[in-house]
Amino acid sequence: MAQARTNPWLVLVVLTSGFFMILLDTTIVNVAIPAMSAGLNTTLDQILWVLNAYILTYAVLLITAGRLGDLYGQRNLFAVGLFVFTVASALCGFSQNANELIAARILQGIGGAVLTPQTLAIITTLFPPERRGAAFGIWGGVAGLATIAGPTVGGAIVTYISWQWIFFVNVPIGIAALIATFAIIPDLRTGRRHGWDILGIVLATAGLFAIVFGLIEGQRYNWGEIGSNGVTIPEVIIGGVALIAVFLVWERFQAEPLVPLSLFRDRNFAVANWIAAAISFGMLSLFLPIVIYLQSVRGFSALTAGLTLAPMSLTSMFTAPFAGRYADKVGAKYILTTGISLFTAGFVWLIYVAGPDSTWINFLGPAIVAGAGMGMTFAPMTTVAMRNISPQMSGAASGILNTTRQLGAAIGSAVIGALLQNHLATTLHDQAVSHAGALPEAFRAQFVAAFSSVSSNGFEIGTGQNGAKLPAGLPPAVQHQISVLAHDVFVSAFIDAMKTTLYVPLAVLAFTALTTLLIRRRRRPAASQGEPAQVQEKVAAAAG
Repeated sequence: MAQARTNPWLVLVVLTSGFFMILLDTTIVNVAIPAMSAGLNTTLDQILWVLNAYILTYAVLLITAGRLGDLYGQRNLFAVGLFVFTVASALCGFSQNANELIAARILQGIGGAVLTPQTLAIITTLFPPERRGAAFGIWGGVAGLATIAGPTVGGAIVTYISWQWIFFVNVPIGIAALIATFAIIPDLRTGRRHGWDILGIVLATAGLFAIVFGLIEGQRYNWGEIGSNGVTIPEVIIGGVALIAVFLVWERFQAEPLVPLSLFRDRNFAVANWIAAAISFGMLSLFLPIVIYLQSVRGFSALTAGLTLAPMSLTSMFTAPFAGRYADKVGAKYILTTGISLFTAGFVWLIYVAGPDSTWINFLGPAIVAGAGMGMTFAPMTTVAMRNISPQMSGAASGILNTTRQLGAAIGSAVIGALLQNHLATTLHDQAVSHAGALPEAFRAQFVAAFSSVSSNGFEIGTGQNGAKLPAGLPPAVQHQISVLAHDVFVSAFIDAMKTTLYVPLAVLAFTALTTLLIRRRRRPAASQGEPAQVQEKVAAAAG
């Protein structure tokens, strides 16, 4: 062990610093996509891979990385992930073209995947069960803050500096956190030697890659063939599911599996994994259309859009530690139920007030309610999942929990993206027909056709755009009239499509709130909890 005694709360500060960087980079890039596209002179498809390459790499390596922490020590793997992520961040900032940036983002994803599972594993090992709720509260507050702070932080950096600095800002934080890792975090081990499950690693990685790739890229290929090789997106996803099924069968016969299926015998761990996936599905599904609405419909800048949602992150950061501490006293079940319900209610309110003339003040109340709910969600969910997990299994359990969360986010992005496009195709046509009556008859058919063809153009819409390629060479008076009508068509169509689309994540979140009733009430854990005596001694010494 690296140190005889250390302050576990100081360790938590170091862990959450690295974790915050990782999660922030899953959302901060969104608002910088237009600036990166212009700066690197590249296509939309390429620049979207800057986002997707990170998410894809990050999601498929989490389970393996969690088990690697069990093999070689969580502190060591945390440091490796932090080092790789920091170097990759510098490479992202120095990239001269899209291919270099995508390669650096893949490296970032590897670093993020190696780091993330170690945070929960170290917390689980270092904190006794009766104090984990408070620690998870802080961890959950950081998770919630990072999830929705990306647009605000990214918008400010892109607006006032340049897009490269959304990556460069990670470098000093990463260096400081790396030094603190070896100075503060103890190297706790279970005292057991672990074996490798090579085939399990290959099957899990390949299966998760196929599933997440299919979900992310399905929209791009219209859920059909990928290029000219005859393989379709549904076949890729089905192949991934088949590989995961083979992986699960293989794991049943391993003495020391990559994913110990025995973890799911704990009903709370199983329920918490479902909740983690469903919450990620709902949150990402809700944020994606709302961010587009704020910038493309209301015309907010990237910074203003981020600041509009900032009360959500601030409220979440305030309530999460209290929720975690309260979960230690009364149990996490009803706090989690209340949190998911408040988050859902906040977004129902937000969607209700979202209109063509809404200002930031209209969203203040909904953002505070949703933020309060979010702060009451992450910490109790993590407490439910990890409370009964022994240190020997903490890396694997953390990897599984984070993987299900990422899969939920990928599925949410794919489902909501497809639904939003389908609804937009209908609402844009209907609104164009409705507004065309205000134009001279000679221009009506062209006007409707411009919006009817938007679906085939991929809905490439940004601030101040409406997605339609309107006729050129029109008389100035008609051109002005068409521009005004085109804006009105897009605003009305997008709001209608957004509200219809968001029924799905709201329904998923409402159902998820009900499933929290399946959680078993907290038991006062025994000191041993099935853990080896030497582990208990090391934990006690480290916790001081």
